[in-house]
Amino acid sequence: MPASSVRLEGVGKRFGATWAVRGVCLTIGAGEFYTFLGPSGCGKTTLLRMIAGFAQPDEGTVYLDDQPVNHVPPWRRDLGMVFQSYALWPHMTVVENVAFGLRERKVGRDEIAARVTEALRMVNLEGLGDRRPSQLSGGQQQRVALARTLVIRPRVLLLDEPLSNLDARLRAQMRIELLKLQRDLGITTVYVTHDQEEALTLSTRIAVLTGGAVMQEGTPREIYEAPRTRFVAEFVGSANLLAGRWETAPAGEASVRLEIGPTVRVARNPGAPPGDSVFLAVRPEALDVVAPEEPGDLRNRLEGSVVASAFQGATIQYEVDARGVLLRAAVPNPRGRRLFQRGEIVGLAFASEDAEIVGG
Repeated sequence: MPASSVRLEGVGKRFGATWAVRGVCLTIGAGEFYTFLGPSGCGKTTLLRMIAGFAQPDEGTVYLDDQPVNHVPPWRRDLGMVFQSYALWPHMTVVENVAFGLRERKVGRDEIAARVTEALRMVNLEGLGDRRPSQLSGGQQQRVALARTLVIRPRVLLLDEPLSNLDARLRAQMRIELLKLQRDLGITTVYVTHDQEEALTLSTRIAVLTGGAVMQEGTPREIYEAPRTRFVAEFVGSANLLAGRWETAPAGEASVRLEIGPTVRVARNPGAPPGDSVFLAVRPEALDVVAPEEPGDLRNRLEGSVVASAFQGATIQYEVDARGVLLRAAVPNPRGRRLFQRGEIVGLAFASEDAEIVGG
């Protein structure tokens, strides 16, 4: 498969007086699996449509392999797009659906047959070529749509929430199959989703969007472990947010005085003057729930009352009221670990490197 790079420079799109997207600058390398992640209406599908050529930017430039394509029509960009609805022809067989783009390109009959067979093999649909879409499951229809796109050997594969119509079990299965297929083919892929689990599972890099702007760009691990804003911390996974102020910021480890009382150590100094307001984001799995009388260690320690606890096999899920702030913890459950009950006073321990400073 060919693999092209994509670059957006100051790209914006307006609908009437409202900017759906504005000032977006991104570079997507050849062979990457790059995801636009965000809530409905954040501009992610608009960005995808501008790359495809179905929407024209009102400002900025779209580049493919460093060539500007703002005025190149969609059919001349050699891109492949899979829509949320799959858009299969109901009166055509699987083979006819997959071959449609090749016939439009006047490819020879023998080459069409060979490439359709190859595409169906890629998506594990051998033996189903004579069926019509109505005779297929949702997952099989999704694979036909993918095969129809791959058969034209596109420079970039564009996927607009392609798994959203599947049930949870099938969606999880298709995520893994899509991941393996993209890595095997090495095709540049741009993916749109509001599902953070999909984005973390599939992507080499993610752009988190809201309000038509990119809030943060990075690898899945960077986005999850080091969110830069409150929005990213809350949208990607679950996070406990603790308000406070810088108390000191010496070289090395710094400290924050929390509004709920204690001073805690943090590993990263944001470079703000002492006294500035900050938020600390602590993931539930970073919080350990311990007995208040348990000897202290080098971790930060809060205290609160258990509001709810739920045994879930491998983990115990807690909600703890810490001076009016409800904190969530997901604690590993080795055999015999104590299960704290509603109303018990507990300690909440976390390491300084697990407290990430985020903006508002």
